[in-house]
Amino acid sequence: MRVLIVKLSSMGDLVQALPALTDARRAIPDIKFDWVVDQAFAEIPRWHSAVGNTIPTAHRRWKKQLFKTLKSGELKSFKQQLQSVEYDCVIDAQGNHKSAVVTALANGNKCGFDKATAREYGAHWAYHRHFHLPRQQLAITRLRKLFAQSLGYELPDTAPDFGLVDRQWPQPAIDLPEQQFLMFVHNASWTNKCWPEIHWRHLIDIAGQQNYRVLLPWGSAEEEARAHRLAQGYDHAMVLPRLPLSELAFLFSISSGAICVDTGLAHIAAALDVPTLTLYGPTDPALIGATGNNAEQKVAPGFSCTPCYKRFCQVDSYRGPEAQCLNGVAADQVWQEFDVLRSRTINLPE
Repeated sequence: MRVLIVKLSSMGDLVQALPALTDARRAIPDIKFDWVVDQAFAEIPRWHSAVGNTIPTAHRRWKKQLFKTLKSGELKSFKQQLQSVEYDCVIDAQGNHKSAVVTALANGNKCGFDKATAREYGAHWAYHRHFHLPRQQLAITRLRKLFAQSLGYELPDTAPDFGLVDRQWPQPAIDLPEQQFLMFVHNASWTNKCWPEIHWRHLIDIAGQQNYRVLLPWGSAEEEARAHRLAQGYDHAMVLPRLPLSELAFLFSISSGAICVDTGLAHIAAALDVPTLTLYGPTDPALIGATGNNAEQKVAPGFSCTPCYKRFCQVDSYRGPEAQCLNGVAADQVWQEFDVLRSRTINLPE
């Protein structure tokens, strides 16, 4: 059986889809998946052993440079690759207009969310079969249900299995710390999902007192500058070079744990069963929480407006880019909760 998945982005959303593939592989052993994905994240689908081919898109660039894209033949080539296979099933696991257009172009029996539960109204017109799967549930669970109903198997009651723990990851060409180290993921796509730098620096200080090295990843020039500010003056803090996602996964897999804000790398760390504590304020971990056997979420307390899902914080007299709910989460509290999580993980029976 050959199935096409249409889920273009983002990093965390792609990771959240992986347990559904594991379920399907166990229910239908000969199943093979192809996956249409944003070229920026094309590494992620390939991590799962059930994925054969990836079909990359550059839809953001195509939209900005439509005339140039049409002239170059990129869209024609993409369409040819997309339509080169007659699939037994095409699953739109994203449910917005972009993914629906791609789904409509593919060959096969098309499945997706119904008009009430698709992310964007109208996406459902691209599908032959529709499933009512309310958005007010953990995204991983919702996707597992979508795949089970689309492919006709019973949804297992097991914990999500991302299929990543036993994978061999490529080692980056950097000097690794000789002592135990932690990954501190400070960057997020929304400014108000970031934890204030003063708290990160306090946390780095605490980690050093506990004999940990701290590794700081980044993905943009702005994030790199922040990483250098966080590491300034700390010999035990190391700003990483820009690394492919697979090499970052290697570092997570051998680390002693990760403390993260709500961003894609938190999902990777959690999926690898690394002790992972993720901080949430404007967003809701009940819907999109980083999930894994050793993952927990720290929700900012004391604010009735959380989760607001706003990119710009407006609470009391404050108007600005820093979420005041996250500003109220102290580094000592975060370390205490992470230390409990880490200790519990160490003491788990083999």
